[in-house]
Parts: sequence; structure tokens; C-alpha cells
Amino acid sequence: MERRPRSFYALAAFFGLFVLFLYGPILTIGILSFQGPGGGLTFPMRGVSLHWFADLFQEQAVGDIWGAFRRSFGLGFMVMVTTVVVSVMAGLAFRKRFYGSGLLFYAAITSLVIPSILISLGVGLIFSQLGLKIHWATSGFGSQLTWTLPFGLLIMFAVFNRFDKSYEEAARDQGATAWQTLRHVVLPIIAPSLIGVALFGFTLSYDEFARTLLTAGSYNTLPLEIFGMTTNVTTPVIYALGTLTTLFSFGIIAVFLLTVWVMGRRRARHGSDAGKGV
Repeated sequence: MERRPRSFYALAAFFGLFVLFLYGPILTIGILSFQGPGGGLTFPMRGVSLHWFADLFQEQAVGDIWGAFRRSFGLGFMVMVTTVVVSVMAGLAFRKRFYGSGLLFYAAITSLVIPSILISLGVGLIFSQLGLKIHWATSGFGSQLTWTLPFGLLIMFAVFNRFDKSYEEAARDQGATAWQTLRHVVLPIIAPSLIGVALFGFTLSYDEFARTLLTAGSYNTLPLEIFGMTTNVTTPVIYALGTLTTLFSFGIIAVFLLTVWVMGRRRARHGSDAGKGV
């Protein structure tokens, strides 16, 4: 049996420490959320119960947790749909060079290197100067698109750079129109990538704090609500909320990954049936 070099164990230990550093705080919050009714915000544990999870569903003395959750979910859905649609359209447009395409591309991704708080401040100032109401569904929506769209664009550009145009040519040879080719050929092929863009769009929006800080108006999104709770909530109920929102995020990711897996199985089955038919 071949003996593994010491470097392997050193790298394994380093990776283990990295995973612990990455997920240790989440695990700690998850454990502390099961404190007993008399428990506090720190160890040691004072009993084990679901008291603080139940407390989340009672009338809260401060904040609007579930309203903030609905706003974050709605905003995330809006951002997700817009990011997918615009990214696909931009990916199709950039398949051919046009005047100013390079400048437009760099302008689109510049927001990735600008501090998020400055984006939030700038969008808020623009809305104020134009006399428009600052609201999570308008100014908040716009500021979050500056975060999600560049990622969607970069993914779609990479996808279309590797896309085999012979599929489209075959469809046109069979008499398909441009719309039919897009709908029945291009979109099914790039569907897994579209799901990835949608996942990016939703999760980045759902968790975003800085770009929403000065653009949400009078109603908080969930990250803003949680931040506000850290200043005035001194019970493990905030840990229970953190645990539930983390599980929700992992659940969303699992749904997207399951969708990709189902689509892959269906495509493989259709390919197998087509092969048998031949």
C-alpha cells in the first residue's frame, strides 16, 4: 500500500481548519439557538429546548421579522427574474461584435469593484434628486441589480462563447424561425446555466445588506431587520432566526440543484430513447 506524503496530511489539516473557520460560526449559532428558556447569548448552554423558535412565531416587541422576510423574498424573486432575462438577452447580443460593445461590457461589470455602500448611497441620492420615493421595490431593486447582473452577464458570456452554433444552423435548415430556434434549441441547451444564474440572482439579493442599506426606505429587508435586532435583542431568539434563515438558504440551493439534476436525468433519458429509435 502506497504511503501518502506528509504534505497530503498537512493540506488535509489546513482544509479542515478552513472548513471549521467557514462554518464554525454558523454551527455555533445553530447550537445556541436551542438554548433553554433561561439561556443567554453565550455558552454554557442552560438546557435544550425549542423555546426560542416558538418565540419567533409570537408577537414580537420589536421589529417586523416576517414582513421583512416577505420583502426579501419578493425582492429576491424580482431580481432573479430580471437578472436571468437581461443576462440571456445580453449574452445573445454580445455574440456579435458591435460598436461600443467593449465599453458597454466594462461599464456593466464596473459595479463589482465599487464599494457596495457607495452604490447604495449613489442610488439613494439619484432617487432623492429626481423626487422619487426611496423604496425597497424601486431604488432597492435597482441597487441590487448592480450586484447580480454582472455575475449573470459573466456566466452567460462564458456559456455562449462555448455554444456550438451548428445546433442553430440545423434548426434553421429544418425551417425553424429565429424565435423557434431560441425557444426549442438554445434555451433547453443552456437551461442548467440559466438555473445557475437564477440561483446567483436570488441568493445574492436575499442576503444583500450594504446595497440595500440606504435604498430600502421605511421598510427593512430581512438582512437589515436582523442587523437592527443585534442592537436591541438580547435573547437567543436572534440565533433561532439566524438558524431558520440559514436553513431556508440551503433549502433554496437544494431546490435549484435538484432541478438541475432532474433536467440532466430527463435529457439523458431522451437522448437514450432517441438513440434506440435510430
